[in-house]
Parts: sequence; C-alpha cells; structure tokens
Amino acid sequence: MTTRAVLVALLALTSAGCSLVGYPSGRGDGSNPPAIVPASSPARPTAGSGPGATTPAPVRDPGPVDWEVPAGVRAPDPGHVYEVFGETYTVLDGAEDYDERGEASWYGDAFDGRPTATGETFDMYGLSAAHRTLPLHTFVEVTNLENGNRVIVRINDRGPFARTDRRIIDLSYGAARRLGMVEQGIASVRVRAIAPPDAR
Repeated sequence: MTTRAVLVALLALTSAGCSLVGYPSGRGDGSNPPAIVPASSPARPTAGSGPGATTPAPVRDPGPVDWEVPAGVRAPDPGHVYEVFGETYTVLDGAEDYDERGEASWYGDAFDGRPTATGETFDMYGLSAAHRTLPLHTFVEVTNLENGNRVIVRINDRGPFARTDRRIIDLSYGAARRLGMVEQGIASVRVRAIAPPDAR
C-alpha cells in the first residue's frame, strides 16, 4: 500500500461517525469494532463522513416523527453502566432539561437492517439517533447550528464512540438529510430533550 493510500485510509477512519449499532446486543463490547466500509454506489448512501462518501439521489422522506415507541422493544435504561473501547458510560436517570451543543455525525448503509440497542431494526431512512448516555426512547430536537434546520428523533441506539470529546449524537441518514449535513458528514448541533405531545 502506498503512503498516500495509508494516509487516505487513516483520514477516513478518524473522520467517520462510528456508532456501534446494536450495542449492547452483541457488537458493542469492543471485541468487534465497526468496519470501515468503502463508499457504495450513488444509489446507496454510506456512513457519511470521510473521503469517498457519496451523495445519493433523493430517497423516500420518512415523514413526521413517529411519537409511538414500537411494541416489544427494550425499555429505557436509566442508571445502566456499559463499557466500549475501554471507556465506561452511565445512562442518565432522565432526560429532563438535557440541552447540549457539540458535533453530530451520521450512519447509514453499513448498518441498515442491523439491530439497534433497543432491539429494533435500524432503518437508515427513518428518524432516529444514537446517544451515549440519554435513556433509550428519549425524543430530542436536533438543530443544525450552521443552517438552522431542525429535526426530532428518538434515541434507539448507543454511540457515537469516535471523537467522544466533540461528538454528542450519531444520526440516521434520514435525520442527517433533514439537517442538510449528509455531504459534510458532521455538523455543529444543539441537542435538546423534548417530551412527546401526550406527555406535555
């Protein structure tokens, strides 16, 4: 492998929004880190940050946020402690007043159809997200601070586990499209917990 190829591979690895989809259902114990998947054809979007990532043709719009939590999925997990890549994380007791600014990344094709932390099947075109410490099924409003676009998503996965000093949320491809951040892969965002309409 040439020096140039090695540098490109390292850049792709360090800039990728690596969420461990399925944690803790088998792939988040650090023994099986996520693979770096090369960009697919323009018809199928890939994990969206890094050299070679493609911008796909428009795909189905997920529509408004679904406030219903699917039946039979894992309940929220406040107080749960887990470890990924040698770091220990404790799930918050609740999401009330959660309001944070940082970076968002997104994930898609490489994880589409795999289980999330709730046991649901990840739908890259839906409106969902991974967060390290918010209880599962928390709804959050994510605002792209660079363009003002907003989207509401439900936390159904754990992550991101790359660049944890800056990245605070890993969005589905569908949510990233709504925010207008697919092409650049990461964006400065505000993440604010909100209550579903029937709980307000």
